[in-house]
Amino acid sequence: MTVTPARHYIGGEWVAGDAAPQDSVNPATLAPVGQFCPGSGALADEAARTARDAFFKSEWSASPRLRAQALFEIADRLAAAKDEIADLVVAENGKIRAEAIGETMGAISETRYYAGLARNIRGTMQETAPGNMSLFNREPAGVAGIIVPWNAPVTLLMRSLAPALAAGCTTVIKPAHQTPLVHARIMEAIVSAPSLPPGIVNSVNENGIAVGQAMTASPDIDVISFTGSSRTGQAIMAAAAPTLKRVGLELGGKAPAVIFEDADLDLAVRELTHGALAMAGQICVAAARFLVHESIADEFEARLTTAFRAVRTGPGDDPASDMGSLIDEPNRARVEALIEQAGDEGEMLLKGERLGKGAFLTPTLFRIDDVASPLVQEELFGPIVSVERFADEAEAVHKANATAYGLAASVFSQNGARAMRASRAIRAGTVWINSHLRLFAEGETGGYGKSGLGRLHGPEGLHDFLETKHIYMEAGWTPQSG
Repeated sequence: MTVTPARHYIGGEWVAGDAAPQDSVNPATLAPVGQFCPGSGALADEAARTARDAFFKSEWSASPRLRAQALFEIADRLAAAKDEIADLVVAENGKIRAEAIGETMGAISETRYYAGLARNIRGTMQETAPGNMSLFNREPAGVAGIIVPWNAPVTLLMRSLAPALAAGCTTVIKPAHQTPLVHARIMEAIVSAPSLPPGIVNSVNENGIAVGQAMTASPDIDVISFTGSSRTGQAIMAAAAPTLKRVGLELGGKAPAVIFEDADLDLAVRELTHGALAMAGQICVAAARFLVHESIADEFEARLTTAFRAVRTGPGDDPASDMGSLIDEPNRARVEALIEQAGDEGEMLLKGERLGKGAFLTPTLFRIDDVASPLVQEELFGPIVSVERFADEAEAVHKANATAYGLAASVFSQNGARAMRASRAIRAGTVWINSHLRLFAEGETGGYGKSGLGRLHGPEGLHDFLETKHIYMEAGWTPQSG
């Protein structure tokens, strides 16, 4: 059963802290789900010191088999709790249950994937001259601070935590204050793994910015792994500079979907309706701009408008719902202001509306011609999508690259050569061809430009948490035992 109020976890113990518990609210009903204990900078500092002691005093960093075993145990315990976790995601995040269970299963897959990689971290050797050998060892970077967003609190935690643990790091986690009960249930599963020593995984709840600021500034934390907005990522980079921390950032996105005149429109409409409106558009790789060839634009717009209108917006625990609520009322009000701006700057094809008592908002689709508009340039992070037209392949690529973001994109065409050309020309960390929103543990993701630094998922997901050490030996020198 989830700890209520949801507490911090430091050095193998649940800690309440001194602050009075606060409510966690269901965005679909606006009713409290439970309570959590807010954290503080002092608790974050304590957690960082604890993690550093564990890094140097335990066998964790030098025991890949122990790390693999612990990660497999964590995956098994997450799997056993998957229904409870998914129910809490629905209650605290507002997304539909199919998305919640899919996210949870993705986190389990991620954990098992890195459990396998934990025993396969290898260095290299080079002989630069006869008898002169350079050994290049891959070693854990130290203490990793993991800052988790609210939009996918299960997957985006394990996407950073699993490779950090596989690499041999110890960790301090800051969950989002909107989803503390989800996080507490995940932590229960993690720390129940019998092979996990105390102090390896520590967690401090947030209610503001104090915990994140303390983690970023702490001299006891060597790496920050952050998923969130580009603005916050810039602040983290600046705050990490005095201690010269390594920073891995997956930040905002403005994913263009390019639909050429020979695209399979049935496929494109199906893929992009889901790709734009999954998690109510509150995902950084969501299809945010539809770039469509002018010869099929009218037909595409009509089909998309019909498909968006058919999306059933409602509570996440209702099987009839296709899309859940936004994370809270302030974010709904923010998106509503963007909808009004879209009506002023472009042509409204479908206007989103409020539904019911919770933070619900139906999809919005609008046409716009001005690529310089903030509606095109900035991440909107909600169920609101623009349609832009192009005349030829060169213009399509130019428009796709017209923002400062470069996290994801998609290309729809039945011409394989053109689809590959466009995919290579678009500056984005991930480009899907004739699909959108395909994410899995084996495939790296990350961004160009304002979309971040580094890569997550896949073998490269380990890189942020590893250092390379060069050990040099000259001919005639023999290591002595003892």
